[in-house]
Amino acid sequence: MPSTEEPDIKSGFRFPSAFTILFALIVLVAVLTWIIPAGQYERVASEALGKDVPVAGTYAPTDAAPQGFFDVILAPIAGFYDPVEYVARAIDVSLFVLIIGGFIGVVTRTGAIDAGIARAMVRLKGRENWMIPILMALFALGGTTYGMAEETLAFYVLLIPVMIAAKYDALTAVAVILLGAGVGVLGSTVNAFSTVIASDAAGISFADGLVLRLIILVVCWGVTVAFVMRYAAKVRADPTKSLVYDRQAANEAHFLAETPSENVGFTVLHKIVLILFALTFGVMIWGVSIGGWWMAEMSGLFLAAAIVIGIVARLGEGKLVEAFVNGARDLLGVALIIGLARGIVVVMDAGMITDTILHAAETSVAGLSQTAFILVIYWVQVGLSFFVPSTSGLAVLSMPILAPVADFAGVKRELVVTAFATASGMVNLITPTSAVVMGGLAIGRVPYERWLRFVWPLLLVLTVIVMAALALAVLFGAPA
Repeated sequence: MPSTEEPDIKSGFRFPSAFTILFALIVLVAVLTWIIPAGQYERVASEALGKDVPVAGTYAPTDAAPQGFFDVILAPIAGFYDPVEYVARAIDVSLFVLIIGGFIGVVTRTGAIDAGIARAMVRLKGRENWMIPILMALFALGGTTYGMAEETLAFYVLLIPVMIAAKYDALTAVAVILLGAGVGVLGSTVNAFSTVIASDAAGISFADGLVLRLIILVVCWGVTVAFVMRYAAKVRADPTKSLVYDRQAANEAHFLAETPSENVGFTVLHKIVLILFALTFGVMIWGVSIGGWWMAEMSGLFLAAAIVIGIVARLGEGKLVEAFVNGARDLLGVALIIGLARGIVVVMDAGMITDTILHAAETSVAGLSQTAFILVIYWVQVGLSFFVPSTSGLAVLSMPILAPVADFAGVKRELVVTAFATASGMVNLITPTSAVVMGGLAIGRVPYERWLRFVWPLLLVLTVIVMAALALAVLFGAPA
């Protein structure tokens, strides 16, 4: 039986936790505010985007605002909300995660999840591998249409026990969700939070370049599914091949408190609870994609669903509250990580270096050939995405500057939008400044460095595919 202790201790080195990595990045960005000159673009209000957008050619140095010790200390707090204006930042996402934890805690207390997993394993015996492409297709559909990201945090606690019971590992479940939705965002076809906002900011229709993005989506999705299925098959055949093998016992104890037996009874009550469980997620997807919902409405939905399920299962007031609080406690670390990740961007913006970094990107593409221009634009957007993990935020920040530059290079603006969407989607599969990445890994109990070790070969292949697609689109004319 594998040890539940961290293996890094044996070698004399323990990789820092996500909390340490993120706080170190806050300190690093604060140091950069003392080195990188402060500057700012002029901004004008955009009614279409509902935000102020920078104006190309208006960058000017401004008074430095270096971030000091107290700014660093306050950054994790400011990541949750603006302590001056009391404006929400990541507090809504963190609260959503806590309520999701409470909801899962209540459902788990009914016994329906264990019974459902046991029944699913019986039905899927010999065909467990089909879960991977089917689920990744669904997540990719959400990613490419409405930018499914934070919403995926609700699915980890549901899917990880299923994958572990199917003799895969927690990393497989994390990959199915994070890479599934992530590759959809990478190939954003009509994603309102990426392609649509970027196209509006670039002054073009979001339908321009749609065919190219669809081709990128299909090819990258196929490669990603094959990559995950290959790893999953290897782990199932030999559990020691798992990158989290040393955590196997601990993960089984955590996610499968009692490993479901095929003989577990699947009662009518279990069926009703699981129907309500699935219906809750269906309502969430409808609300986000059609009803205009966001974190507050989703949090309210899961809170109400937890109460309804507790009443239906006749848990009683005491057990219902206890299950909800214990479930929320399990995800408290995830909620804290989300605010810490947002603190990095807070320090960078307060230090007035965000626009300076953007201006450096603007000047770096001057005088390049068409092919070199679009490839450099892609890598510029990769670099910017590490600092601004929000796709909508980066679109509003960068497109008004970089899209007009494409006109001078003779490159279609829709290619700049596609380069932005693919670069942002690629980085958001690994960036530690993303609450989605760090939160998902924390829920799945997958160390960050193991995730990087797992995903880097795939990132290399996807990068080659995207760069080839952009270069060929320039050489032969981008398909509409």
